[in-house]
Amino acid sequence: KEPAQAEVYVQYGPNGEASVADVVERIKNEYVAQGHRVSSIKSLKVYVKPEERSAYYVINEKTQGRVDLF
Repeated sequence: KEPAQAEVYVQYGPNGEASVADVVERIKNEYVAQGHRVSSIKSLKVYVKPEERSAYYVINEKTQGRVDLF
């Protein structure tokens, strides 16, 4: 039997809610749009900053960027 999948959401203010899975997907899409392959991702660190309505990321310890949360 497989363990239950967790769904994690970030909430901020009256109208701000983002699924962490959606944020990770947006990060991967942005990385691919920059000319990389998603299969080349070996590590991904995501730093969620609701007060800035942003998530910052570091891929493979060298590529950095930012995506909107909401």
